[in-house]
Order: sequence, then C-alpha cells, then structure tokens
Amino acid sequence: MHFDFRLESEGVLKSWAVPKGPSTDPRDKRLAVPTEDHPLEYRHFEGVIARGEYGGGTVIIWDEGHWHHEGKRSVTEALDHGHLSFRLDGRKLRGGYALTRFRANAWLLVKRDDRHASAHGTPDPHRARSARTDRTLRQTATEAERSPEDIAQSIDEQN
Repeated sequence: MHFDFRLESEGVLKSWAVPKGPSTDPRDKRLAVPTEDHPLEYRHFEGVIARGEYGGGTVIIWDEGHWHHEGKRSVTEALDHGHLSFRLDGRKLRGGYALTRFRANAWLLVKRDDRHASAHGTPDPHRARSARTDRTLRQTATEAERSPEDIAQSIDEQN
C-alpha cells in the first residue's frame, strides 16, 4: 500500500512511490522513492492492476490538479541536482512542497509551512476517496470485479 506521487513534465509523469502518502503537515518528512517515468495516459487510470504485474493492486486517483515549478533551473536540472520546489493546486493538496534527495534512490517530500499547511497529515489510505469518482479502494476493486453485463444492468435499473 502506497501513494504514487506524479508530476507531469516534459511529456511524461515523473513518479515517486510515497509509502505513507503526502502530508499537509510541514513537520512530516515523507520518504519518496523514485520509480520510472509513466506515460501521460496513466494520469486517468483507476481500477485494478492484476497481481504479479508491476504496480499490482487497486488504484484510485486520490488527488489531481496543477503544479507549478519554482526555481531558476529546469525541472530536469532541479531533479538532477537533488532538489525540486513547487506549488500544488490540487483538490486536496495545495501550497508549497519540495522534493529533496538524501540518498541515491531516496527523496523526502515535505510540505512548506504556508497558509495551506495543517496538522491533519495524511488520510488513512483505506478510507481515502478518489478525487475523480469519490470511490474508496474497496469500492473501486468491487466495481472492477463486476462483469460488463452487471454494469449495463445496473445502468438500466438507474434509468
């Protein structure tokens, strides 16, 4: 169980696995482990990836929005130098954040102490809801288990 943290840059999604999830509390330093860049199409995916496949498990889009790079270097140069400052304008995460490398494959994701900071920290991933569908992980997994015929029948029943 982890959160994927992705920033669109140069035609791909720069990606990190954040085991405890991003926090709104500037005192929290969250481990962020870089993963390979993902194609832009992944920004819309919610569903279940088969066990044994890379990233296997249930996936929801916990937050989405825009981000703005802060700094004089390009995003690539900032990442190469081990520090990227940015602002998030998401549905759930807002304000300043930074990613700082502290070991070869380990970064810290930290919230800046600004007006969007709070002591609420990170939500329980089992209770987290999708920013797109408002579904939980369990609801998303249940929906994925349904056959196309079941889905069509429930749509007919709603109409």
